[in-house]
Amino acid sequence: MTATQDAGPPARECKRPGCGNPLPPGGGRGRHRVFCSDDCARRYHNDARIPVPTSGGVDGDPLAALEQSLRQAAVLARTARDQAAALDPARVRADIAEAEAARRRAEASAVTARARQAEAEAEAQALAEALQAARDDQASARDDARRAEETARGLATELDQLRRKAAEEITAAAETARQQVTAARDDATRFQRERDDALSAARDARTAADAETTRARQAEADARDETRRARDDAARERDALSESHAAQLEAQRALTDVERGRAERSEAQLETERADRRQLTSHITGNGSHQPPAPARTGARSK
Repeated sequence: MTATQDAGPPARECKRPGCGNPLPPGGGRGRHRVFCSDDCARRYHNDARIPVPTSGGVDGDPLAALEQSLRQAAVLARTARDQAAALDPARVRADIAEAEAARRRAEASAVTARARQAEAEAEAQALAEALQAARDDQASARDDARRAEETARGLATELDQLRRKAAEEITAAAETARQQVTAARDDATRFQRERDDALSAARDARTAADAETTRARQAEADARDETRRARDDAARERDALSESHAAQLEAQRALTDVERGRAERSEAQLETERADRRQLTSHITGNGSHQPPAPARTGARSK
């Protein structure tokens, strides 16, 4: 088993190491398939089982046991990597890298064991040393497998802690969001109520302003009409006064002409009486002279 056999992404290829077959398309609800067939699933779980140590001791096949341990370690490492893939923190990546390094060390040990087995077949005297080396490699592989299992359990525990912490944080965030949504709804309701009140007040003010404007325009129109009527009345009174003054002047002029004619007639009559009186006086004095009477002064007196 090499490192290239676990390189395929579990979302597209079969989860069993060494298979490489693509996964069949899902046909409905439920969990996604990770094995290409039931046989691969069965073989994967059989490989993941912890083998029961045999009591054969030296008579058992240590290489087979080592290979089984290596396969189990690879499966456990693959399982731990799959479980920690969703988290992907730095510590999980470091643990996965450590498990991968342990698996590679175990594979290197298996290669060494196989080489030593070949040498044991060539040299019978090196069988004991190769067997001892295989036992040492097996113990190391078991230790690596145990460490990988402990790492997997630690990762699982950390995963549970992270899940609980994430659930608590999600719950707190949901409660905070719920409170913020409630506060936002209350603010929105209050803002809408204030907006409605402001709009109502604005409508009332606009109605009052329109009424005041209408009254002001009506008052202005009334004032213009009243001014126009006053001007018309003043013009009529002015015309009437002008006509009255003209009539009075004409009457005064006619009266003046009549008085002037009367004064001229009175003056002419007075001159005539004066002339008659002088003539009578001259006759009374008896001077015997016959003087011609003074001519009567006629004509209108000048003003």
